[in-house]
Amino acid sequence: MYKFISTQSIYQYFGEDKPEMIREMIQIILDTNIKDLKELDTYYKLDQYATVNNRCHKAKPTMVYIGAQKTRKILEEIETNPGDFPELNESLQAHLIEIETELNQFLATLN
Repeated sequence: MYKFISTQSIYQYFGEDKPEMIREMIQIILDTNIKDLKELDTYYKLDQYATVNNRCHKAKPTMVYIGAQKTRKILEEIETNPGDFPELNESLQAHLIEIETELNQFLATLN
């Protein structure tokens, strides 16, 4: 049903019988992790690669929670290959747009 997220992962980590908790956790992810990752290019252009690295590192577990394994892999690559940031970030930003859409669609299906 979804290309980037996995409802199975979401239910596994947040509890299938707890729609309110799932709703809250997904909203936190959207408001913090996704927002932080969308700002990576700004920090890269300011030569603040430590901030880029830190944000990528902090977001990796979140990607596991929502089942976005390919996106988690991109975050790992950004951490280990700073010279490839422009290309990797382009892929990451495309993923984030889709993940944001899918998470909002998923939220709309919760009871």
